[in-house]
Amino acid sequence: MVIAIIIQALWTLGNKALKNRLLAIVGLAVFALYFLKFNEIALLFGGGLIVLLITNWKRIRASSPSILLTFSGLGLAQVAIPFSLPLLFLTFLKIGAVLYGSGYVLLAFLRADFVTRLGWLTDQQLIDAVAVGQVTPGPLFTAATFIGYLLGGTSGALLATLGIFLPSFLFVAISNPLIPKIRNSPWAGSLLDGVNASSLGLMAAVTFQLGAASLTDLYTSIIAVISLILLLRYKINSTWLIAGGALAGFLLSFIR
Repeated sequence: MVIAIIIQALWTLGNKALKNRLLAIVGLAVFALYFLKFNEIALLFGGGLIVLLITNWKRIRASSPSILLTFSGLGLAQVAIPFSLPLLFLTFLKIGAVLYGSGYVLLAFLRADFVTRLGWLTDQQLIDAVAVGQVTPGPLFTAATFIGYLLGGTSGALLATLGIFLPSFLFVAISNPLIPKIRNSPWAGSLLDGVNASSLGLMAAVTFQLGAASLTDLYTSIIAVISLILLLRYKINSTWLIAGGALAGFLLSFIR
């Protein structure tokens, strides 16, 4: 069910964000580079810079600036790190500070940090956290609270929630007066378009990985396909789908 919900979100966002061929190419490139272990932050903002440069190339040639771009941040060593509450808070604070785009981009950052880098979660636990975020009030970011509780109990839940939401409040307060001017700028506008396309590429790559971890047999694949049809064709509320998926899983436990 969760995989189907994410695919539906990708389809909807893609129709809005991939407005031309350049943006589609950037999204596909980010999708491919993610599997080559490039850092997700470098991919997100690197894609934005590429679109900015290509879109404004005539302006750049006219002004003849000296520009140097550096791409860094290949995948970190996959060595498990002992759990600690301060590191949990700092990790969510970092994610909240650099996250951009749809809430589903959060999946790329959560997987990169908590599954790959720290080794504190499995893919299945991450999917469970997304499911909880779908059925509880509020945005998908409430999955952070579930992850914090799963790893560190009540203290972990509170610190994870504070860390993921604190940067948003600060950034909104600071940037709100500037947003209309930023969007009207051809430079900043093209940068934001590129970051949007890159975020879709990241979401698609992580969805592929999570799908491989969760669609493990014929039954789960059928549930995902039916869910996707219900979402795209009949616009069924995702909460009802999650409940239906839980019921289907319970019934299938008697068959297997």
